[in-house]
Amino acid sequence: MSSLQEETYRIIGKNIRKYRLASNISQEKLSEIMNVNLKFIGHVERVERFISLKKLIEVAQYFNVPVVEFFK
Repeated sequence: MSSLQEETYRIIGKNIRKYRLASNISQEKLSEIMNVNLKFIGHVERVERFISLKKLIEVAQYFNVPVVEFFK
């Protein structure tokens, strides 16, 4: 994986965490809402696993923000 790809996933994970904490939702609860493994969101936030575009869109819809906000 290139450093640009890794940096992109780091930014996505950071922003998922930002919106999750702002909504006062645990990693496990968001994983449950997204219908993924209970530890998945934690792995994504720590860049140990990579979220698909489909799941990222679902996260954006859940938080009611444009998906582009997760890349900033």
